[in-house]
Amino acid sequence: MRKLLPPVLFLVFVIAMALLCWGMGFSHRIGYPYNLAGLVVAAAGLVLSIAGKNLFKRRHTNILTFNEPDVLVTEGVFGHTRNPMYLGFAIALMGFAILLGGAVSSFLLAGLFVLITDRWYIAFEENAMRRRFGAEYDEYCRRVRRWV
Repeated sequence: MRKLLPPVLFLVFVIAMALLCWGMGFSHRIGYPYNLAGLVVAAAGLVLSIAGKNLFKRRHTNILTFNEPDVLVTEGVFGHTRNPMYLGFAIALMGFAILLGGAVSSFLLAGLFVLITDRWYIAFEENAMRRRFGAEYDEYCRRVRRWV
């Protein structure tokens, strides 16, 4: 799983949602046109993820999960959540769950994505950040929450 980057996992979960929701015939709880609200939620999540990515680019820092961190970014969206890209993916998955009709399986998959992200990717990154930035990172963690 170490080679599976978060954006790829996100796409795997979107595809899994569609396959389970439509392919397996799970019941849909949100009908048309109300399910279209999921587009707004998904777009908002993707905008948040992209904002985090773009800030990393502007600061010329590593964005790849398993590479060494080289800059501690604490401004912009990182001033509100330590993981805006993951939070954005999670919000986008909730949007896709709504868009696909609100099948329970879709929401469970979104929850599973959060669990995997929290326990695997974020835990790995936080250990690397703590090793690299020490007390400065600990102070950032005291000021800004992991998710929201």
